[in-house]
Amino acid sequence: MKNIILKITTLFFLLSLLAACGSTQESAQETSSETASSHPQGQASVVDDVSDPNILQVAISSEPHSTLVAGVQAAEIEHVLVNAGPLTVFAPVNAAFDALPEGTLENLLKPENKEDLATIITRHAAPGSYDIDALKREAKKGRKLYMATGDYLEVTVDGDDVSVGGAKIVGTVAASNGIIHVIEKVILP
Repeated sequence: MKNIILKITTLFFLLSLLAACGSTQESAQETSSETASSHPQGQASVVDDVSDPNILQVAISSEPHSTLVAGVQAAEIEHVLVNAGPLTVFAPVNAAFDALPEGTLENLLKPENKEDLATIITRHAAPGSYDIDALKREAKKGRKLYMATGDYLEVTVDGDDVSVGGAKIVGTVAASNGIIHVIEKVILP
């Protein structure tokens, strides 16, 4: 009799264990699916309050760049701005996007235009670290700046003003993975 009770108890325990594992696995899959759809993939989803902020974190914390951040998120290219770098980003302020022809930004933010939006935003990034002095040297040598899209943009100096692709740099912020130059114009193809 003890042997039968032991077998039944063991069977009941194993069935309970299997049921628990199955529901945990389904729950984990649901949670994983929800997380993947609501958060960026890769390094962009890492929460790190200890290290110096990367380019994406600096942009997210800057209200004047909320339109740029919305574009980066709509294009799903957050990972580009969190990579180790170095990377130089020319970050248009909200007013630069407001100055685009009416309907341009709204059209670019549509899901079917994600690739065009990603290209335009990526055109604002240059592999390497280019502070103002480095940009002035490039201009003095007559060199164009290679951008992440494969395009080359002209660097010009007019007195103390430095412009890239016709967009004047109005400020510079260092990030852990590169340099952000604040610009007052969106660089379009």
